Parts: sequence; C-alpha cells; structure tokens
Amino acid sequence: EVPLVESGGGLVQPGGSLRLSCVASGFTFGIVDMNWVRQAPGQGPEWVSHINSDGSRTDYADFVEGRFTTSRDNAKNTLYLQMNSLKTEDPAAYYCASGSRPVRGGTWLEYDVWSPGTQVTVSS
Repeated sequence: EVPLVESGGGLVQPGGSLRLSCVASGFTFGIVDMNWVRQAPGQGPEWVSHINSDGSRTDYADFVEGRFTTSRDNAKNTLYLQMNSLKTEDPAAYYCASGSRPVRGGTWLEYDVWSPGTQVTVSS
C-alpha cells in the first residue's frame, strides 16, 4: 500500500488554478507535519510549503508569493494545495511529503515519505 497518493494535476493556462490532493494511509496522519515539494525535469526537489500536524501553521517558499494555499483535513487523512495564478515557471511534478519543514528542501533525504508525484503543466 502506498502511504501517500496525490491527485489533481493536469494542464492549465497561465493564470489558471489547480487543486492538488494527497490522501494518506497506513500511518496516523493527524500527528505528522506535511510538505509539498516539486521537481522540474533535470532539477532537484524544491520545497513548496509546509503545514504542521494540526494545520494551525503554514510556511511557503518565497516563489509562492501568496499564490498557493496549503491546508489539511485530518478527519479525511487528506492534504491539499490550492494553486492560483499559475505561472509558466511552475510546471513540475508535485509531491506531498511527510516530515518537518526542511532546512533547505533540496534533497529527498530531508523528507520521511513522499508520494509518487502528479504532473502540473502550465501552457497556453
């Protein structure tokens, strides 16, 4: 059983929106901090956002610039990433990953478990 499975990726025009979901199973989701991470082709992982276990605190990478919102529903074991005003710089495979906020987020070693990834494409 895959512990983290996300969905919601796809193709969107610049300025458009997407909502990613990540469903957790096999562990106590409600006591685990979570992150969103993205990886573009030929690049290393790039931390996007972090949310603490009860959802009371969120942090975002500078490039988000208020466009993305991370939330969670612990009753549904689900993590969300609402992405608005998508830019041509945002295309990547997006992953949900468990663990504390990484120091830099540039390696997968900084996360405990991560999902298979969902592709986000931004193109007109």
